[in-house]
Amino acid sequence: MSTAPHVEKIFAQRALVSDEFPLTDTTVRIAPILIRTKSLNLFYGEKQALFDINIGFPKNTVTALIGPSGCGKSTLLRCLNRMNDLIDGVRVEGKVLLGDQDLYAPGVDVIGLRKHMGMVFQKSNPFPKSIFENVAYGLRIQGIRDRLVIQEAVERSLQGAGLWDEVKDRLSESGLGLSGGQQQRLCIARALAIQPEVVLMDEPCSALDPIATAKIEELIFELKEKFTIIIVTHNMQQAARVSDFTGFFWLGKMIERDLTERIFTNPKQQLTEDYITGRFG
Repeated sequence: MSTAPHVEKIFAQRALVSDEFPLTDTTVRIAPILIRTKSLNLFYGEKQALFDINIGFPKNTVTALIGPSGCGKSTLLRCLNRMNDLIDGVRVEGKVLLGDQDLYAPGVDVIGLRKHMGMVFQKSNPFPKSIFENVAYGLRIQGIRDRLVIQEAVERSLQGAGLWDEVKDRLSESGLGLSGGQQQRLCIARALAIQPEVVLMDEPCSALDPIATAKIEELIFELKEKFTIIIVTHNMQQAARVSDFTGFFWLGKMIERDLTERIFTNPKQQLTEDYITGRFG
């Protein structure tokens, strides 16, 4: 597997790797880091779920988070848009930085923060509304009332999600009437409508058949031209196909992260190699 051409291009043009994204080869160049964590720890009551996580996510790339169930991948994802705030007893230490802004600093507008973070969940969750209103929902929540602005945003988002040609003549029909794969792409369109900087995907293909999965994977590759994508997946083949970078998690710790090609062909940690080769997990 070769590194995606887009990644090769940004390696050649961008700033040197920093300590927020250490790679095995310190001569590699990467895109600017858009969002990163610094000494991030998370506790559910007395139980610690994340241990000293330091990871950067380069702009306009796809980072896959892999590892066994319960290892902290989805917990980290929910830290990035502060969805863990909704769970009683959660305590977070350390920093999550979007650019220079600490997302956990006192006084941060969490609702405003989530405008920068589109979220796609494991199971498609369209609202019991029309296809049009599913996509327009986030815009209306933001107070946008201009019908033309909303129409343009809905069309743009459905095109971005690769769904426009399939639904443009049935926008008034219920989103619940779409197929499973179409429903997931509808949820992606809904996430794109608010024009986020980052798109978070938590096992977006786990409930889909191979054909629908292939469409989502093609879409991910296209979307990274405009968005920074972070995807949690149990499917290592999927991580290898769609991501530029991969981080391997084990028991709440990030064991290794690097270029996806290196993780899958020449990992530096024995634990990573054991997981990649199927010795456990």
